[in-house]
Amino acid sequence: MLRRHARTACTVLAAAGLALAGLQAGSATAVARPEAPSVSSGATAGAARTLGADAAPPELLRAMERDLGLTRTQALSRLAHEAEAGATAARLRQSLGSAFAGAWVDGPEARTLTVATTRAADAAAIRAAGATVRVVPHGLAVLDRAKAALDRAATADAPVRYVDVRANVLVVEEARAGAGDRLLAATGVPRDLVRVVRTAEAPRPLYDIRGGDAYHMGGGGRCSVGFAVTRGTTQGFATAGHCGRTGTSTSGYNQVAQGTFQASVFPGNDMAWVAANSSWTATPYVKGAGGAHAQVTGSVLQPVGSSVCRSGSTTGWHCGTIQQHNTSVTYPEGTISGVTRTTVCAEPGDSGGSYISGSQAQGVTSGGSGNCSTGGTTFFQPLNPILQNYGLTLKTTGADPGPGPGEPQPGGTWAVGKVYKAGDVVTYGGGTYRCLQGHQAQTGWEPPATPALWQRA
Repeated sequence: MLRRHARTACTVLAAAGLALAGLQAGSATAVARPEAPSVSSGATAGAARTLGADAAPPELLRAMERDLGLTRTQALSRLAHEAEAGATAARLRQSLGSAFAGAWVDGPEARTLTVATTRAADAAAIRAAGATVRVVPHGLAVLDRAKAALDRAATADAPVRYVDVRANVLVVEEARAGAGDRLLAATGVPRDLVRVVRTAEAPRPLYDIRGGDAYHMGGGGRCSVGFAVTRGTTQGFATAGHCGRTGTSTSGYNQVAQGTFQASVFPGNDMAWVAANSSWTATPYVKGAGGAHAQVTGSVLQPVGSSVCRSGSTTGWHCGTIQQHNTSVTYPEGTISGVTRTTVCAEPGDSGGSYISGSQAQGVTSGGSGNCSTGGTTFFQPLNPILQNYGLTLKTTGADPGPGPGEPQPGGTWAVGKVYKAGDVVTYGGGTYRCLQGHQAQTGWEPPATPALWQRA
């Protein structure tokens, strides 16, 4: 068993064969607000195709039907219009420059795009692009600069600040009376840019549960998250039983309170699961090399001889092969059965974490021998029995296979899996492109193929 007591580490083992993971009321005066036709169906269809809005996953459409009160046809129409509206707004933002004051869509199917500007002379160009015009006093850049000044001085008494583009105003939510005005006085931000509203909410940070990340036990010691799981509406993770007993509290990689062991078996088996508190959200990923995300798409146990990889917070990424299933191992604490033997190396600190083959979750690290300098043997507790025994559902996502083996890679700085923001400049295939809309790059969204996302610079 790869385990250290008290202040030493039991760590998570992650995966390989990666698929890299990688999608407001105020006082402004409307000088002009003429109606504009909705985006043309041909243009809408083009944007939908380039951004994949015409191939939305069924679960997304079902959620839109449930939460937005739409039919499936209306949901597809909305996605298509949103794709085109985003592209149109991005192009207008580039052309309007400092006069641009924001953009938004209206209607159940997002058919109406409104673009705000500080110059009435821009109205013709905005209408020509198929959008409604709103002329307002303040440019978005002015409001954003004011918000940045408030952000630098803000405290939890004024916890939320945002630019309401519909109202052309900077909103400050205050949790304590007078906090907004004190913040304005401290920063010198003009009062006519800001609307202060009272809120009873106290925002809290939200953290991701990700395979491979460390967690700490309340009584001392450290292990690693195996795989994110859910049980009904409860979110948590599967891990090794020897890491903690039922009722043991945990804190996350950042030492923030995280959850409690709900069930644990060791010896006999080496399985457990932790239910997380509301600050933590289960994600379908394990921690990859260099901070990349490895997608988890299922839990099909692979046959003997298959490749299997792990990522531990002690020793990083290491791979090997599956040697035998249904192995029994006797530790000093007792015998465990039904584990899988592998040639993957590990060291103390690499307990509890994820084993993955391709994008298929295999199990959680139990123990082993040797080290990652000279090699060794490790054993993992298969994941499926943990899911079955505790009624857990593995958090999964559809896999993005990325480029196939041997496919040519065009030159340039654009890269699949990287997140780009509006204004970023990349090179691709000998050309230079400027990002129009923030997104995470993926295969099929290369700059020349997605004019809704990229503009030739």
